[in-house]
Amino acid sequence: MSVVNGFLSGANPTAIARLAECSGIASELLSEPAARVTQEQFSTLYRLLAREADDEMPGIFSRPLRNGTLKYLCLSLLDAPRLEVALHRFGQFFHLILDDFRIVSRRDGALGYVELADNPAGPDVSVLGRELMLKLVHGVASWLIRRKIPLQAVEFPFPRPPLASDHLYLFPGPVHFGCGHTRIGFDAAYLDMPVRQRKPDLEKFLSRAPEDWIFVSFAEQMTCHRVRQYVADCLPVSPTIEAVAQALHCSVRTLCRRLAAEGTAFQAIKDDVRRDIAIQRLTRSEDPIAAIAFDVGFDNPTAFHRAFRHWTGSTPNAYRRSL
Repeated sequence: MSVVNGFLSGANPTAIARLAECSGIASELLSEPAARVTQEQFSTLYRLLAREADDEMPGIFSRPLRNGTLKYLCLSLLDAPRLEVALHRFGQFFHLILDDFRIVSRRDGALGYVELADNPAGPDVSVLGRELMLKLVHGVASWLIRRKIPLQAVEFPFPRPPLASDHLYLFPGPVHFGCGHTRIGFDAAYLDMPVRQRKPDLEKFLSRAPEDWIFVSFAEQMTCHRVRQYVADCLPVSPTIEAVAQALHCSVRTLCRRLAAEGTAFQAIKDDVRRDIAIQRLTRSEDPIAAIAFDVGFDNPTAFHRAFRHWTGSTPNAYRRSL
C-alpha cells in the first residue's frame, strides 16, 4: 500500500477513490500502510493513472512523462549493437526530457553500474521516483537482451524504510540503504550482450507494462524466494529453519548469512508468507477466518488475530469488511 499511496499522492484527490475502486482496491484500505494489494490490482491502477494524467510516471517527477514515452524510449534502443550502447542511449533519452537527475552507466572492473546522479540544481527526487527509475532501467535492459539480469547490489541513499521487505518483490538482488549512491550493480559481462529484441516484440512488452519491468518473479533464484516458496508449500505446517536449510542443502548458519546478505531473515519471511496468504484468502474467498488461521499455521484463532493486527494494523474481520 505504501507504493500505491506513492502513486496516488500526485493524483487529483477527487479521483483517488474512483481509480482505486476501478482497480479492485477498497478505498478504506488506502489509510492502512501495511495493507496489501495484488500485482494485478497495482498494474491496473498504474495504467488508469497514466491514462488519466497523461503521465507514465504519474506525478512522480518534476515533468510528466507523456503517454508514449516508454514506447519511444524502447524504439531508440532497439538498433543498439549491445546492451552497453543501449544503456548509454537510455541515459541520453532521459537527459533530454527530465532535469531531476542524470542516468549514468559505466564499468568498474568485473561489475557494471547504472546510477541516478542527482542534479544539484534540480528538484528533489522522491524515494518512489528513485526506486521506479532503477526498476525501469533493469526491466528494459533485461527485456532487450532477453535475459533477466541478476543484480549484485541495489543501493539507495535513504534510510531503511519500515517495510523494507517489500523490496524483495521489486529487485532481484540484495538491497542496501544509507549508501552514497542510487544505483544497481551487475556482472559487467551483460554489457557486452547483443540487443535481441526487435520492433515487432515491442507491442507485447508495452501491453504488459508495468508487470514485465516492475515486479520480480518468484522464479528468481534468490535464497529468500526459495525459502518463501518452501514455507508456502509446507503450510499449514510451519517449518523450522533447520528443515528449510536441509531442503536447500546448506547449513543453518549459511542460510542465515545468505538471507542477511539479501536484507531479510527467516522469521520475517515466514511472517510475510502467512500474512500474504491470509490476505489473499480474506479478499478472494468467503472461507471462515478460523479455517484461514489454521491453513496459515495458527492452531489458535486468537493468536492469528493478534498476528494479523500486528502485520496490517487491522483485524481479519475489519479487513474483509473493508473490501
